[in-house]
Amino acid sequence: MPLVTTKDMFEKSMKEHFAIGAFNVNNMEIIQGIVDAANEEKSPVILQASSSAIKYARIGYLRKMIEAALEEYDIPIALHLDHGPDFETCKMCIDNGFSLVMIDGSKYDFEENIALTKQVVDYAHSKGVVVEAELGKLAGIEDDVNVAASDVMYTDPDQAKEFVERTGCDSLAIAIGTSHGAYKFKGEAKLRFDILQKVKEKLPHTPIVLHGASTVIPELVEMCNQYGGNIPGAKGVPDEMLHEASISGVSKINVDTDLRLAMTAAIRKVFAESPEAFDPRKYMTPARDLIKQTVQHKMRDVFGSSNKIL
Repeated sequence: MPLVTTKDMFEKSMKEHFAIGAFNVNNMEIIQGIVDAANEEKSPVILQASSSAIKYARIGYLRKMIEAALEEYDIPIALHLDHGPDFETCKMCIDNGFSLVMIDGSKYDFEENIALTKQVVDYAHSKGVVVEAELGKLAGIEDDVNVAASDVMYTDPDQAKEFVERTGCDSLAIAIGTSHGAYKFKGEAKLRFDILQKVKEKLPHTPIVLHGASTVIPELVEMCNQYGGNIPGAKGVPDEMLHEASISGVSKINVDTDLRLAMTAAIRKVFAESPEAFDPRKYMTPARDLIKQTVQHKMRDVFGSSNKIL
């Protein structure tokens, strides 16, 4: 099956009230773990790469590894640029076969964000590629995204409607209280579902996206720390909240930190229990397996995308 856009995926998700996981990829084992999970769960899936991941893995290598996944499995896979920082990066990904791109103009003021997003939309649509944009600012640090808590700005539903109408973007990432990285909440986790409801009322046909939505699975954090890690106080978005978001109008939920934790925990365990190990296959295989288990849990128990292949 060739790469697909998210158009049909999102139409089905909005109609049937489930979310599709968008999982960040950096190397072969992460890609394999994700698509193995998606195949077993019979779930559509979005593989996404940030500009930092592209710089690390190189765009040609990423594209060819994902082509291998397409040859292996007959499941709908979309390839997405996560947090495209500028028009040039989005254009590079579009020209290299990505089926959707995100332009992140959230750091600019409203009019500048609209102008930049519209520029990307015009080019992408001329190539048959769909566009995700962002309105509002999430806190946290992840790859090239670094926003202080004092700069957080929730999405305004009225602005969201105007933004989509003026830019023509295909989906919209909104800020309702999630944040990037492993330290999302200092106190009790809380999401502004009232904002989500108002955005959906004004944009009933626009797919809504949640960034910074890893659970920061406690068992994975504990496993990392048990085998020599130092990740104190890490806290993410509880599964129950993500499930509520998935049935309340969110079509795409981004996951990165949980995959990093899974890979790190599995590798640390091998090194701690077998300090003589130096064959990468001995520690990358359990890392891939734990990523697969983590993704299956998300699809089956949190997002509700299992058995939703079109």
